[in-house]
Amino acid sequence: MQHRPAWAPDEIDIERPSVARMYDWFLGGSHNFACDRALAEQAMKVFPDAPHVVRANRSFLYRAVTALCELGIDQFLDLGSGIPTAGNVHEVASAARPGARTVYVDSDPVAVAHASALLSGTPSVSVLHADLRDPDAVLRDAVRAGGLDLSRPVGVLLVSVLPFVPDADDPAGIVAAYREGTVPGSYLAVSHGTNDYRPKAVGEVEDVYANTTQPGVFRSKAELARILEGYEMLPPGLTDLIHWRPEPGALESDPLNGDVSRYSLIGGVGIKR
Repeated sequence: MQHRPAWAPDEIDIERPSVARMYDWFLGGSHNFACDRALAEQAMKVFPDAPHVVRANRSFLYRAVTALCELGIDQFLDLGSGIPTAGNVHEVASAARPGARTVYVDSDPVAVAHASALLSGTPSVSVLHADLRDPDAVLRDAVRAGGLDLSRPVGVLLVSVLPFVPDADDPAGIVAAYREGTVPGSYLAVSHGTNDYRPKAVGEVEDVYANTTQPGVFRSKAELARILEGYEMLPPGLTDLIHWRPEPGALESDPLNGDVSRYSLIGGVGIKR
């Protein structure tokens, strides 16, 4: 039996691995349990590059938020935001556009508890404990409790979240609901693991994640494109994540030598016209 630390909400099962806490461990965080670390290590046995993938994902989040700020977006809805770590959306956004508003949404009690404690009193930041699969409720609470103004464009973020929305939950319908709930000129930033390159390896990762609170699935680029229908993708389109507007010199110093198959990670940013 694992010891329950003071920061762990009573209602969570600390014996069952959590996707959010595994992600925290891959990033070098400390808000995870032995069960999370054990399963993360198991995932690394079949996909050793997992920590690099998670960091590449985090780098994309930074680049996407920065790009949206440059396009005039000053309010963000971060769906499946996870456990707070360095380079949070509100930090990136406020640095680029002082006063930018950020609403974090997550269904994981640990992620919400930590975000609420860490960000309490932070101007223009709100944290919602909600399930992104209920877009109507999320958008309603993002306005009432989070202060979003849905009469103006919003940057919606689904960064490595859709893999944990199974086909049975209609991810395309969920994305469409957020699109319809925002005005023209709003954006969606998305990243997703792909099975286009290494189907056997990613299939083994799916088997590992089947033991978590939120089993995950990899999808093809074509499948993700269908989910994102209705958004016009900004250049360079839906692409390998390390090739989405990389920082100068990033590809030359890439830890995986720019091998997109080792990342198996795609994404992009789209606009609602």
